[in-house]
Amino acid sequence: MPGYSFTNYSDVILDHFENPRNVGEMDLPDGAGSAGNPACGDVLELSLRVVDGRIQQALFRASGCGAAIASSSMLTVLLTGATLEEAAALTNQQVAEALGGLPPTKVHCSVLAEDAIRSALADYRRRHPA
Repeated sequence: MPGYSFTNYSDVILDHFENPRNVGEMDLPDGAGSAGNPACGDVLELSLRVVDGRIQQALFRASGCGAAIASSSMLTVLLTGATLEEAAALTNQQVAEALGGLPPTKVHCSVLAEDAIRSALADYRRRHPA
C-alpha cells in the first residue's frame, strides 16, 4: 500500500490482516454486537454462535486499518471454543499480546475488539436470559 508503513507490525498482525480468519455474517446469531471508534472510523461487527455455554463460532465484519482488521480476526480466534465466562474476561491487552503487540498508536484497535465482545455478550444475555 503506497505511503503506508507496516514496519511497526508483527508478523502475526500482518498475517491476520492479509489473511483474516472468521470473516462473515451469521444468520440468526445467538448474540451480536458492534463497536466503533469515531476518531479513526474503525467499525467492528461481531456475531456469536453459542452451544452448551461455549462459543462454537465467532464471525466478524470490520472496516478500518490493518491493526483493526487483525485485532478483529484475532478476537474471533480467541473466542472460538471459549466459555461465556472466558469470553467476558477477555481484555484488549490479551488481544494485543496474541498479536505480538500493537504500536502505541494502534492500541485502540484492541479496545474495539474488547468493546465488541462486551456488546455481543450483552446481546446474548438479553436474548437468552438465565
